[in-house]
Amino acid sequence: MRRAVALLAAALLLAGVAGCGGSGAEPGAPKGATVVLDFVPNAVHTGIYAAQAQGFYEDAGVDLHVQVPGESTDAPKLLAARRTDFAILDITDLGLADEKGLELVGLMPIVQTPLAAILARKDGPVKRPADLDGHSVGVTGLPSDTAVVRSEVAGDGGDPDGVDEITIGFNAVASLAAGKVDAATGFWNAEAVEAERQGVPLHVFKVDEYGAPRYPELILTTTRKELEAEPELVEAVVDATRKGYEFTESQPQKALADLLAANASLERADQEAQLKVLLPELEPKPFDEAVLKEWSAWASEHELLPRPADVTKTFDLGN
Repeated sequence: MRRAVALLAAALLLAGVAGCGGSGAEPGAPKGATVVLDFVPNAVHTGIYAAQAQGFYEDAGVDLHVQVPGESTDAPKLLAARRTDFAILDITDLGLADEKGLELVGLMPIVQTPLAAILARKDGPVKRPADLDGHSVGVTGLPSDTAVVRSEVAGDGGDPDGVDEITIGFNAVASLAAGKVDAATGFWNAEAVEAERQGVPLHVFKVDEYGAPRYPELILTTTRKELEAEPELVEAVVDATRKGYEFTESQPQKALADLLAANASLERADQEAQLKVLLPELEPKPFDEAVLKEWSAWASEHELLPRPADVTKTFDLGN
């Protein structure tokens, strides 16, 4: 009797597996996937939310869940542990993940240029990066800030060793407005836009204008295992995401509405101002291997990476 019951159970199990296509999903149903953002939703993510709202992921057979990172979220480790399928990573974090043996792969650029900059009040003593020699600059405390400061000052002919770095956390606009520092590191698409909206006139010195190459800042990333095991899913997500950013380029107001509809706490005026300055850099072009090699050399020179990255391994140059 027990043998008969076991055989019946096995038959039912096999029938169930066959009926679900072996994946637990109905035949033809979208395949579920998750992407973890690099930060709270903002204008730089507009193409992703537009792709969701306009049905580009659904058309590609993907049911994409967008996950907002928590304070302690370590996206590279979530990817490596296969607790998410995709993530938006800063290019330096991607390079460091390779050094740690996490075997992550950059799939496509989200933004085509560095977002880091040095911000200085127009009524202050810093008129160009070289002027920071002998003056103070506020930094968050992250190593990347020091790399930006030293690269810009040296690239403009100044002495980086003469700069007084003061840790201010993520309070660039308030510190500049109060005159606590002569300049501060920040993002030209965020803090610089916020300062302008608050009536704080600034000089904005972008890192790629003073010493750094024009590298892509944010990267849609997956694992090597995911790329090899689910090539169709990866291709579908990349294609749909690219369509989302193409839609953002051609219809920015509709794309902005998609971002705001999915994130009710965002203020329209803030995100509209950010998207306006970002639009020229959201063009979803493929990777440029030569640019990636320039970034790798620059990041290594400024100790963001212990050694230059193998860009042919770290990035899927076919996208």
